[in-house]
Amino acid sequence: MKDVFIFSGTTEGRTLARWLASKGVMVHVRVATDYGAEVMESDDNIDVQVGSCGGAEGIARVISENMYEIVVDATHPYATTVSKHIREGCQQAGAEYIRLRREDSNVSADSDIVTVDSVADAVEYLKDREGVILAATGSKELDRYTAIPDYRDRVVARVLSTMDSVKRAAELGFEGRNLICAQGPFSEDVNYATLRQIGARYLVTKDSGTVGGYEEKVRAARRAGVTVVLVRKPDDSGYPYGEVVSMLEQRLGIPHEGPGLAPVERRSVLLVGIGMGPGDMTVRASEKVREADLLVGARRMLEAVDTSGKDVLSEYRSDVIVDYLDSHPEYGRIAVLLSGDIGFYSGAKGLLSKLDRSKYEVETEAGISSAVYLCSKIGETWQDAYLTSAHGRESNIVGLVNTRPKVFTLLSGEDTVHAMCRQLFDYGLNDVTVTVGQDFGYPTERIFSGTPSECLDNSFGDLCVALIVNGNPDTRNPVGIPDEEFTRGDAPMTKSEVRVLSVAKLKLSPDSVVYDVGAGTGSVSVEMALTAYEGKVYAIEREDVAADLIEINKRKFKASNIEVVRGLAPDAMEGLPAPTHAFIGGSAGNLKEIVQCLLGKNPDVRIAINSVTVETMSETLQVIKDLGLVEEELVNVTVARSRRLGRYHLMTGQNPVYIAVVRGR
Repeated sequence: MKDVFIFSGTTEGRTLARWLASKGVMVHVRVATDYGAEVMESDDNIDVQVGSCGGAEGIARVISENMYEIVVDATHPYATTVSKHIREGCQQAGAEYIRLRREDSNVSADSDIVTVDSVADAVEYLKDREGVILAATGSKELDRYTAIPDYRDRVVARVLSTMDSVKRAAELGFEGRNLICAQGPFSEDVNYATLRQIGARYLVTKDSGTVGGYEEKVRAARRAGVTVVLVRKPDDSGYPYGEVVSMLEQRLGIPHEGPGLAPVERRSVLLVGIGMGPGDMTVRASEKVREADLLVGARRMLEAVDTSGKDVLSEYRSDVIVDYLDSHPEYGRIAVLLSGDIGFYSGAKGLLSKLDRSKYEVETEAGISSAVYLCSKIGETWQDAYLTSAHGRESNIVGLVNTRPKVFTLLSGEDTVHAMCRQLFDYGLNDVTVTVGQDFGYPTERIFSGTPSECLDNSFGDLCVALIVNGNPDTRNPVGIPDEEFTRGDAPMTKSEVRVLSVAKLKLSPDSVVYDVGAGTGSVSVEMALTAYEGKVYAIEREDVAADLIEINKRKFKASNIEVVRGLAPDAMEGLPAPTHAFIGGSAGNLKEIVQCLLGKNPDVRIAINSVTVETMSETLQVIKDLGLVEEELVNVTVARSRRLGRYHLMTGQNPVYIAVVRGR
């Protein structure tokens, strides 16, 4: 099999070399700098050469001496002189020249992008304009910027963190706050933070394509209100990565891997929990991250690891990540970085369900979760803690804390900590101990313990979790609360025995979403809310006096997952989320319309309809018939309670109640 000579220095060149080596091809890679050699991973089939060949004649000599028949030009799209020399050298030596063209970016050149032909033209444009400039065009043409008046004050240069780049920048007067040395590509958030930090009004950049981070720079500039001065990409008549792979398959007799863009031989995706930071990763996970050619994750995850020499995708949405991987077959080893542990309220679940196992070999690596980390720091066990999250979602913290000895919850920033503690205080749970952990893995890491009211007097960071310990939880069965414990007033109330049976017939789950239509005092709402402790109960009541009683009983029984909806059903139900269950204790003559509304929101909704009068029961049967409901059961309940008469107990019968249990389908 023929050897292949690659002029590299780009991600595409490194990826192509690895792919060829995996096929048993001997690859000779020429890079310009020692840094280019460092990021080119070692392989028995890869020979890395450093330095210039000496123009077209030198390139022709190297090709002839080594009898290379195929030469791939994978140099940077702006290295036009080098590409010209490679092309001429191939012509002189009689070798085939293949230009690997970088994929174009997807950013449109709108009015906020000024396009010029060269760095010199960009300088001419900026000479007479005021404002700080971020020069992100590399160190080779940095001398051009010295023509800008007061350039030492106005221009901030961002260059590679190599000795040659730093030395050249310093010799030109770029140092201190006017010099940023780092290895890209950079995420949108890093670019945005840089632009804001230096107070930039202009960003000078080249179109380095999707893998070079150009799109992230433009998006960041638009967020920051910064004008982009774009040095136009030279005409490039080469072939994209997939076509180059196909050409080499034909030239070298490599079996074709399938239609379309041929990917590298083995595409692996590692979902890795990085714990509280890189120091918490397992040895295996650290090695996999070092070997990856693409790192994916939210900004905070990417900032926690060394991204030198790697492409990055600052993204956390699983569908966007999968679409990107599917459209970029040049990446063979991908590491997706996730905070904490991948099994604890992690984005791993969504990503695992979307990755096609026929395309990717998916691996997972556990990390230390914030729950484990906090409990270990304070000497608490976590095996007996209830784990939940109030990070970007609603959670019934009051109900959970009231009934459990320990609750661990993910939070967001200070606002969510204070909101949780305010709720605990308002619901009479100020005797619990709240331990808040903030900014784990950062210099601002801190742990504070106190009562909810003490937490309200403290400030917290942007990344918080909490462990709440209740020394006296209410562990009683929530169903069958005695009638006399409810604050009743003159509002109607479903009696305890009927309430128990009605709630049981609904077959609620912990996360059910329930409507209580005609909620009265809220007695049924309370028992349903305590049963569906991870769900939500919407207590719909048209009478203000009764609605006020529901609010009182809600607080009395610490059922914070009840939301009182004032109004007449079905109109009051229109804006509510779809229910899984519904209890109808009063319909005000709108039973059919109420059931139709429920079915419109969820055709599978399970409904319990209670009737006290024969007329209401007759109406219920007619609605079942008219709407074609599935009739599970009809129950007639008669309850008799004892009363004392002297030394005797007499049973006094109460009004019979009909319970109809139906569903849409």
